[in-house]
Amino acid sequence: MQKVLIRPDFADIPAAFHSLLRNAPVYDSSCSPEARVLYVDREEGFYLKSAAAGSLETEAALTRYFHSKGLATEVLDYRSGERDWMLTRRMPGEDCTNAAFLVQPERLCDILGQRLRLLHELDYSGCPVPDRMESYRALAELNYRTDRYEKSHFPDSFGYENPEQAWDVISREGHLLKSDTLIHGDYCLPNIMLNDWRFSGFIDLGNGGVGDRHIDLFWGIWSLGFNLKTDRYGDRFLDAYGRDLVEKDKLRIVAAYEVFG
Repeated sequence: MQKVLIRPDFADIPAAFHSLLRNAPVYDSSCSPEARVLYVDREEGFYLKSAAAGSLETEAALTRYFHSKGLATEVLDYRSGERDWMLTRRMPGEDCTNAAFLVQPERLCDILGQRLRLLHELDYSGCPVPDRMESYRALAELNYRTDRYEKSHFPDSFGYENPEQAWDVISREGHLLKSDTLIHGDYCLPNIMLNDWRFSGFIDLGNGGVGDRHIDLFWGIWSLGFNLKTDRYGDRFLDAYGRDLVEKDKLRIVAAYEVFG
């Protein structure tokens, strides 16, 4: 996770956070254009995330829910105005893209598969997003109907040569994905924290909730391939997870949805 030392503009930050940032080293730790993440190097460390108004509400609720299960950091503050702001504590360790983890791909692969199985076996009662598949389907349909997808990825976007091919799979088989498992929703290496190879917690939980396990399995395989620059570890990841609950046809369905994600 890269950090760039900055001088924050207090005029853009709610007054409630000024005392935390004042006289502390502050780093820009953003990794996407949709949100800005500041790391405040004080005490054990804090992250202050800001994004468009309303866009962090679900993430804050899910982070609190995962924290209650010992799987995520503590949300210290969430507020919404012209923009959303969420303050969390830093979790110990580094995310799984750290070089110390990538140089031991087999060990990393096994931990990620086993940890995901443990997540998927948890009771999800009280989850603030009880049916993630509803919004998952709605977003795919909206983006297909309005041409909002990355056209430069074709041909061969997640195995599909054109958007119509992917939409045909969704139309015929999309209903086979069920909201029956607590999922992360974006189970990629940057979103999983390890502390000396011990699981520390999950971050970036805005796409989580009760959904289909194959969404996490799909992104776990994809992220291992992307970050390790090889597709050698997908099968090992599934073996570590446990093949008894893996349906490869559903991975193909998830891929079709993600064309429009």
